[in-house]
Amino acid sequence: MPQLGESIAEATIVDIKVKPGDEVADDQEIIEVETNKAVMGVTTPCKGKIAKVSVQLKETYPVGAVLGYVEASEADAARFAKQAPPPSLDVAEEIPARADEEVAPARQKKISTRDGDGARAGGLPVPVAAKGATFMSPRVRARMAELQLTTADLAGIMGTGAGNRVTIKDLENFLQKIENQTAHEASAIRAGVADAMRRSWTRPLSTIGSSVNLDPMLQNRRSREPKPGPGLYALRALALALAETPGAAAKLIGNRVVQSNSIDVGIAVEAEDGIMVPVIRAADKTSLADLTAKYKELVDLGRQRRISPDMQAGGVATVSNFGTFGMEWGTPIPLPDQTLLLGLGAGKKVPSWDEEKKEFVPRTEAQITLSFDHRSIDGGGAGRLLKRVIELLEAPEQL
Repeated sequence: MPQLGESIAEATIVDIKVKPGDEVADDQEIIEVETNKAVMGVTTPCKGKIAKVSVQLKETYPVGAVLGYVEASEADAARFAKQAPPPSLDVAEEIPARADEEVAPARQKKISTRDGDGARAGGLPVPVAAKGATFMSPRVRARMAELQLTTADLAGIMGTGAGNRVTIKDLENFLQKIENQTAHEASAIRAGVADAMRRSWTRPLSTIGSSVNLDPMLQNRRSREPKPGPGLYALRALALALAETPGAAAKLIGNRVVQSNSIDVGIAVEAEDGIMVPVIRAADKTSLADLTAKYKELVDLGRQRRISPDMQAGGVATVSNFGTFGMEWGTPIPLPDQTLLLGLGAGKKVPSWDEEKKEFVPRTEAQITLSFDHRSIDGGGAGRLLKRVIELLEAPEQL
């Protein structure tokens, strides 16, 4: 299969004009192939007799695949050998198609697997060692667009094309397997979460973490009514820390650093089939008591799936209390339009050295993480911000 265009990785056989035993001339069109752009002809490299046709109609093959063999004179075979691409250092020697016949004296080294699946050296300009659904032809991408599939949906497919490209046959086999499995339509909220996470993952994200002593916060909580949850303490601490260093939540858009005029912080609320992140406006100016009342209202709306898009837009950061599920550590992903996400793990009793008593004493400790867009903030800035959040959580009277 020749390279039929710069972006063409594969083609489908639509017509085979010869059969074994037919005499052919030099540069005679013997096979027609169809790409996503046009129907083109594949011609013979030299005159001779068709020895074998290795492909089938309506099947798709990658660039470099063996389509068939031509019996030729020794002189023509030698001439064609001179035109062949230089041998690769890492490929196996080809086994002759018919051992009982004369072949060119100079054997060519080429990539070869089974008939129809080999890829010639120097054929397709893609890495030979590529794994998974990394390289896809325009035809495959068109089919994906038709089915509303993304590259992530095909990440588990090992391509059989040249350079491990995913071919249209690979895609259709994958879709056929899905049809035999139990499936249902994703809800709007699940599809929305998936889309947001895909867009978020296009950025260089990083996560740092430390531990925080929860005992002061738990003691402070006992004196309050209504009682704020640990996530609200974390939200309030993050809002105050950002008010002190607002540049930490700035967004990098192009070559501009965009600074928010308000410390609006979201808090993750579990809905029926996903997560909703309502935003609390001016969280640095909202007391813990008001945060508690507002959060209860948002949880009720979330369970009814009545949190509107406007209520989820415009935040600079989000807090996720994954400790609610008993998790001690996590690396949550910030939303696409946000720079930061603070995560709080479950508290547990641990031994802590008391310098005054010269002994270990029990304390309630939790792991706290900060995931961030590394384009907008560096590790040092993120570390200082997280340290300040911890200081505020361990001195809850400042909240």
